[in-house]
Amino acid sequence: MTRVTRGYIARRRRTKMRLFASTFRGAHSRLTRTIAQQKIRALVSAHRDRGRQKRDFRRLWITRINAVIRENRVCYNYSKFINDLSKRQLLLNRKVLAQIAILNRNCLYMISNEIIKKEDWKECPENV
Repeated sequence: MTRVTRGYIARRRRTKMRLFASTFRGAHSRLTRTIAQQKIRALVSAHRDRGRQKRDFRRLWITRINAVIRENRVCYNYSKFINDLSKRQLLLNRKVLAQIAILNRNCLYMISNEIIKKEDWKECPENV
């Protein structure tokens, strides 16, 4: 039985796959079957890591806000700050607050001080 190479349609499909895998190393960018497996694997990883990226950035923003808030007042922390923001119905998300914390700390200090004044927040005892 003679071998059939399937013509230009299959070649177009393989070329498209090779363009996707052109940055892969070794056989992962040269062999058609391996490229197909690696393409599936890469797309699965990309899909999974889009969700993970959102989590990671949220954690980073929270860490930055908490660090700047704790610098200002020893007993005032992130959770109290966010709780007081929500009580005052200030619609600032964590991304914006983190940008303010990095670029203009005084502005974040002013926001937290205003919240503390309005809430009649009691100062934490020193021996905690």
